Amino acid sequence: MSIELVKPGVNLDFVGKIKLAAVLSTLLIIISIAAILFRGGLNLGIDFAGGSIIQVKFTENITADQIRAALKSTKLESSLIQKFGENEFLIRTSESFSDQTMLAANVDEPLQASFGEDFEIRRVEVVGSKVGDDFKRKAIIAVILSWLAILVYVGFRFEFRYGLGGIVALVHDVIITLGIIAVLNIEFTISILAALIFIIGFSINDTIVTLDRIRENIKLNPRKQLRETINISINQTLSRTILTSLTVFLTALALYIFGGAVINDFAFTLLVGVIIGSYSSIYIACTIVLLFENIHLAKVGKK
Repeated sequence: MSIELVKPGVNLDFVGKIKLAAVLSTLLIIISIAAILFRGGLNLGIDFAGGSIIQVKFTENITADQIRAALKSTKLESSLIQKFGENEFLIRTSESFSDQTMLAANVDEPLQASFGEDFEIRRVEVVGSKVGDDFKRKAIIAVILSWLAILVYVGFRFEFRYGLGGIVALVHDVIITLGIIAVLNIEFTISILAALIFIIGFSINDTIVTLDRIRENIKLNPRKQLRETINISINQTLSRTILTSLTVFLTALALYIFGGAVINDFAFTLLVGVIIGSYSSIYIACTIVLLFENIHLAKVGKK
């Protein structure tokens, strides 16, 4: 027995809100792009920008200011010091500390002078600038190739207008998610990239279900206006959309609350992506399909 959150026969007017949704999406995209440009790009982690991350755990309560004072006049003086769990800190710097001697001179010795033996260096991650640039290039290529592959598949499996609607929805999702990351100055790492790839897969899966129902209903009622057919199709798949989105959202929320600092940014990105992806499946993909049809009818009318 299937679970129905939305009673059969419910006909909410989603299509009637398309213009309002288009204005909202346009504003969000503009704000997102402006935020990225204003900050001079995303806050790239060492995976993409290169540098070092040093995780230090103290046995007593220490503040970031105390650590910064201890590291004064070293290569870590201008580094970013972020609290990471209880009495743990992440020290992020553009400097490479692959050399143990350099690490000792800039981390071990200054901290010992200030805190004695009451600390432990638990992790040191180092990524060279060339490796970071290579990661950055491959990340961009991966996202673009995923868009193209989906466009080809959906366009071949259904029609070009459906494929176009799906891709526009995905680009919409990625831009707004990146915009929120930029506004909150969240560090863009491999984990965030993985979350973006997941969002793309989740969003297109939800979109295809809706588009497939539109196609089926067009075959059943070819004379019915596309606007009405789209509205009926969205309502018919609404229960499934809510169930799927809510399941993923609650899972990501549990990760965000209980997962700890290591995966907080990853889980937060998933939460944002699920909301935007569900929204775009209805209001972006379907809007493009309807717009494509209206343009086609306008051209036919001129002939």
